[in-house]
Amino acid sequence: MLPAGSATQNILDEVIKYVEPGDIVIDGGNAHFNDTERRSKALSARGIGFLGIGVSGGILALENGYPLMVGGDKSAYESITPLLDSLAKPNGGHQYFGTGGAGHFVKMVHNGIEYGMMQAIGEGFGVLQKSPYNFDLLQVAKLYQKRTIVSGFLTDRAADALEKDNKLSNIDGVIATSGEGEWTVEQAKKEAVEVKNIGQSLEFRRRSQTDPEVAKTFAAKMVSALRHEFGGHEVKKK
Repeated sequence: MLPAGSATQNILDEVIKYVEPGDIVIDGGNAHFNDTERRSKALSARGIGFLGIGVSGGILALENGYPLMVGGDKSAYESITPLLDSLAKPNGGHQYFGTGGAGHFVKMVHNGIEYGMMQAIGEGFGVLQKSPYNFDLLQVAKLYQKRTIVSGFLTDRAADALEKDNKLSNIDGVIATSGEGEWTVEQAKKEAVEVKNIGQSLEFRRRSQTDPEVAKTFAAKMVSALRHEFGGHEVKKK
């Protein structure tokens, strides 16, 4: 599992010197699906099974089990099914989606959806924080966890962040972008599909990196805190 881009390609260029027909190579990073498509074809021509596997679940998946989105050589997928079964235990899962970059395409869109969901949570808690009622935001988050429509993994992480710092006062809301949200928006444009929510959340992240007024909003702080809670991503602290 490597960062998408040149790091992945450099390692594959080295690995290709040693693998033999019948071997299986797995890219478990967030590679662009077009790169995975190209690599799959190149390795397949040499008799090597190549799998691009999108991995979700964040740092908690180590205990909860990994959700694994698989694309590439189907026979290679069938060969490593016991390995994926093990990684998915106890509550994860895996699914084969098709040849080439199919698995990484599914993961790309997953991360695009994630952008929009995190933005909505950040904005909602921003409204709560500015309200005239002086809410205890942790109490709100804990009630939202109780099988409300917005309960789930990300709301749980919001509660975790608020448990540590009820006002998120020590967090600087500069939000990094890791590529997949942008790729989702770019692909949507090619397919003439409107993704307004994802696009606006991507733009908000970009603005947080250059505009201190955006970075100091509660919404930006919450999104930054969420990224840290589920993925261990670095956050800037005051």
